[in-house]
Amino acid sequence: MIQPDQKQPSSFMGLLPLIVFVFLYILSGVISGKFDSMPLLVGMIIAAIVGFCLPAPNGQKKLTLEERVAVFCKAGGDQGLIMMIVIFILAGAFQGVATKMHAVSSITNMCLSFLPQNLILPGIFLIAIILSFAMGTSMGTIAALVPVGVMIATKTGVSPAVVAGAIVGGAMFGDNNSFISASAIAAVNSQKVLMKNKFLLNFLYDIPAIIVNCILLAFYPVKDIALTSTYQYNPVDIVPYLLVIILSLVGMNVMSVLMIGILSCLLIGVVQGDFTLIGSMTYLQKGMAGMEDMSLICIFVGGVVGLMNYLGGIQWLIDKLSKNTKSKHGALLSIGFLIILLCLSTTNNTVAIITVGPLAVDIGKKFNLSRTRVATALSMFATNVQGFIPYAGQLLVSSAMAKVSPVAVMPYVWYCYLTLIMSLILAITDFPKIKATSNDSYQNFEKLDDSGRAI
Repeated sequence: MIQPDQKQPSSFMGLLPLIVFVFLYILSGVISGKFDSMPLLVGMIIAAIVGFCLPAPNGQKKLTLEERVAVFCKAGGDQGLIMMIVIFILAGAFQGVATKMHAVSSITNMCLSFLPQNLILPGIFLIAIILSFAMGTSMGTIAALVPVGVMIATKTGVSPAVVAGAIVGGAMFGDNNSFISASAIAAVNSQKVLMKNKFLLNFLYDIPAIIVNCILLAFYPVKDIALTSTYQYNPVDIVPYLLVIILSLVGMNVMSVLMIGILSCLLIGVVQGDFTLIGSMTYLQKGMAGMEDMSLICIFVGGVVGLMNYLGGIQWLIDKLSKNTKSKHGALLSIGFLIILLCLSTTNNTVAIITVGPLAVDIGKKFNLSRTRVATALSMFATNVQGFIPYAGQLLVSSAMAKVSPVAVMPYVWYCYLTLIMSLILAITDFPKIKATSNDSYQNFEKLDDSGRAI
């Protein structure tokens, strides 16, 4: 297969595929009033076409269209990228069958049963954290909890926007930290880091934000009420989520964890009569189908990044970022800036992480950064910003269910603002001190497996 020269030229024109994609995405949103009017996959296909048509920069070997397609396919079919897609599919299968065997409703109702009457707002926020961490999806958490939150808002006299903001904040915790979150998976796989290592560092920075947010919510004035609803749940239904969490924390490979989680869902579901073994295949397929669009987007993002690398755009961006970057802290801030820019442009934090991931590897190599720290920065910057973009899915869905404007919810997503501050602290400090040893550096990065172990 034809490959670009080893020494890449630098050319701003090489960024045009990404610039065209961002421009068209924003333009379609402005014209239609809906920022999801242009499907991300369509935008990436257009970006790929632009990459096929652009002339090769000076100093780069000129490739035919067929050879450029080969470059696109090689980058889109990268082993690490395909492995990430397989994990996405397994996570979707787990979520599909877990929902049908009532794991989601059981963990939601269990949390609501223990909701403290005198701490309604901090309680609903913590429930959102637990639910999103178990489910691995912010949107699923918002869809499950906002209707309950609206009921609580009505009884307490609190604005629905405040309750929606608390739930969105908690939901973004899972997007960032859950072992089955697409965003977290994308961050660790792009930097070949163990999920456990990223989680431990991430959680260390999230604890202060959680505590401060709970204090702020506790002091927010609400009426004293008694929730009269009875929430039914079966502890057995929660076992698959507990297995996923425990096995991930002990360091088991994420693919093995998800397969064990799926098998436990099937076993419990069949024994309880939620579905037959044959019938369960339908729910597995529905769950996997929910990840198909994201998987295709990943392939096209990888291909477009490969084309931009051939066209010199990646090298140009790295050169410009490095020109005024003299330290490791500046390098991490540069990565954070790129993530924020992509999140604001695409309103999809997973796509932003997948796009910036290869750039982060190059920056990490140049400044000898810790892979764990880079993976954590990718995930943190992406998820906290995603939580307060008024035209992103999280605020659009929560505000629609709460019957308020997304702009009205935006000021109350306090947790996301707090974690943005913590992200900046992560970038500009060395706490905790992580030595970029051979176990956590980018040395021989290409010879590491997806967990960062030498092949």
